Amino acid sequence: MDLLSNLALGFSVASSLENLLFCLIGVLLGTLIGVLPGIGATATIAMLLPITFQLEPVSSLIMLAGIYYGAQYGGSTTAILINMPGESSSAVTAIDGYQMARQGRAGTALATAALGSFFAGSVATFLVAIFAPPLTAIALKFGAAEYFSLMVMGLVMSVALAHGSVLKALAMVVLGLLLGMVGTDVYTGAPRFTMGMTQFADGLNFVAVAVGVFGIAEILRNLEDEHDRQVMTRNITRLFPTREEFRQMIGPVLRGTGVGSVLGILPGGGAILASFASYTVEKKLSKHPEEFGKGALAGVAGPESANNAGAQTSFIPLLTLGIPANPVMALMIGAMIIQGIVPGPNVVSEQPALFWGIIASMWIGNLMLVVLNLPLIGLWVKLLTVPYYVLFPIIMAMCSIGVYSVNSNPYDLFAVAFFGLLGYVMSKLRCEPAPLLLGFVLGPLLEENLRRAMILSRGDPTTFVTRPISAGLLVLSLAVLVLVFLPQIRKRRDEVFTESDA
Repeated sequence: MDLLSNLALGFSVASSLENLLFCLIGVLLGTLIGVLPGIGATATIAMLLPITFQLEPVSSLIMLAGIYYGAQYGGSTTAILINMPGESSSAVTAIDGYQMARQGRAGTALATAALGSFFAGSVATFLVAIFAPPLTAIALKFGAAEYFSLMVMGLVMSVALAHGSVLKALAMVVLGLLLGMVGTDVYTGAPRFTMGMTQFADGLNFVAVAVGVFGIAEILRNLEDEHDRQVMTRNITRLFPTREEFRQMIGPVLRGTGVGSVLGILPGGGAILASFASYTVEKKLSKHPEEFGKGALAGVAGPESANNAGAQTSFIPLLTLGIPANPVMALMIGAMIIQGIVPGPNVVSEQPALFWGIIASMWIGNLMLVVLNLPLIGLWVKLLTVPYYVLFPIIMAMCSIGVYSVNSNPYDLFAVAFFGLLGYVMSKLRCEPAPLLLGFVLGPLLEENLRRAMILSRGDPTTFVTRPISAGLLVLSLAVLVLVFLPQIRKRRDEVFTESDA
């Protein structure tokens, strides 16, 4: 009964006219940036963070969440029509989706992606509603030592699931931790790593770092490698799948939902891995594996369900523990902090309307997406022809205005430029920026809980291994780190990411 009453509260919050409007804006904007290759949900949310200052907390978070899972829908459109995934999690969809478009089945592929995404998103949201409260109750029993160990595990998992070299991902986490330490010491009030500059006294501006590393760096990468977009099918004739196609979809959608729901919780690239894992499962279970890569319906239904389920369940660690599962969730934590909300298990008890309103809005947003996206496919097809050199000045202007509006500080614009160049250089060195942002967000929390645990234990470091939960989390972290460095595991990991990037 508690669940029903909480959901009733959530729907009453999410169905208000204002929140419905922001949910609609979020999912439409998410679909738009998913359709336009080269922008991405992370960069867009980073650019829009300044706007959240002017909104109510629940409205801003509903909009940002809508952008995230809306981008998963939109990314499949470009993957199917022009063989260029709008989102990295849609890369696997392009393998068979584009072949279906070439065979004149673009409408079927798009409808399969939309319906599979809707089902998976709805089921995963239900799982969030079921599992979030019990996990929150457990998290409330955590002390400083347990939170420190939990954050260590989150950072280690982000390293293990990051693309490319493990050592480079580890270096990015360390760099993020160091950047997060810039500012004023939380206990002594002494400035540190500020190089004598008063602008650093409050630490690095989260919005400037996020917009630079993801937004500006993404623009520079796309300007360097601009593609001509050739839309395979301009006139979509048949959208609704046949009865036989529906029958073929059921198994892959159910399996993809299950795979995505589990992997989406993992810190790092859970939703991306979910889509590839689903594709691998479908290919192995298929009676006709030779059809994969040539227009197999299961090759679209499974991965699309998996990446949307993964996108929804990534909210579980965010809402229950205050731990981001991916860069977008790190930005969501930034938005919560901007609004004066402390991420963590106390949110559900202190801000139940916010907690359950976000969950309820996911169902509403998923329904909006499936109702709106299929009729608007013609519009998305036309938008695909817009050249990037027309888009990037508008995006740059939005970034600059948004960042400046946060503190009205011209210095923040220089910071955006610096971190934009840093992000671009990292991409050339094949260093993924996601672990850096996770380290930057978790760094201050990690340090605070470390020092608090040491104060409570009177300087005894064994407190982290004598408390069962803390010790278990640290052992798990160490085991994951050791496994990743084993030659067999490392080879397999490299194969997975190579195939998922193909």
